[in-house]
Amino acid sequence: MLTFYHSPQTRSTRILALLRDLGALEHVTVKTVTIPRQDGSGQRDPANPHPEGKVPLLDHDGTLIWETTAIALYLTDLFPEAGLGPRIGEPERGAYLSWLAWYGAVLEPVYILHNAGLSHPWVTAAIRGVPEAAERLTAAFADGRPWLLGESYSAADLILHSPFAFFPDSAPEDARVRDWIARCMARPAYRWAWERDAAALAA
Repeated sequence: MLTFYHSPQTRSTRILALLRDLGALEHVTVKTVTIPRQDGSGQRDPANPHPEGKVPLLDHDGTLIWETTAIALYLTDLFPEAGLGPRIGEPERGAYLSWLAWYGAVLEPVYILHNAGLSHPWVTAAIRGVPEAAERLTAAFADGRPWLLGESYSAADLILHSPFAFFPDSAPEDARVRDWIARCMARPAYRWAWERDAAALAA
């Protein structure tokens, strides 16, 4: 049994979109929980078993999987027929794993630190900064490919474009990167997840 713990318009929204894209929603119980939000609203939900009270969280028969990229990898391996993550042994698997890891290790941290106005030589030495992250994304699309892995959309596209969906002014100034972001946001599953969340918050 799969249980997904979700809070509207948070990092878990992209996992909700992934579940829809995987055709997996019929196999998953979605539980909406509250979390503390930056505007001071919300609170930790005692019904949420996440060790830090965060979302997303996936519970598979009592095994907890947390962190967005870990959940994305777990789900695309669990539902391989959807083709949203290369299987072990396929040529694109290495790039897929690398992009997912790069998101959590580099892309999100450097943008959070930048937007918070924080800088330190140790940080720039270890993970560089926004210019280098933007350059890495720009280089990925320099050959005109539509998606990070080439011709096929994957969960890596879903995860990596998501900060720029929330904060469009932070997107790299490269036209190909911005076109990629727009393609990701236009996907039916992504639009569905955002609309579902908006309706939930309005209610």
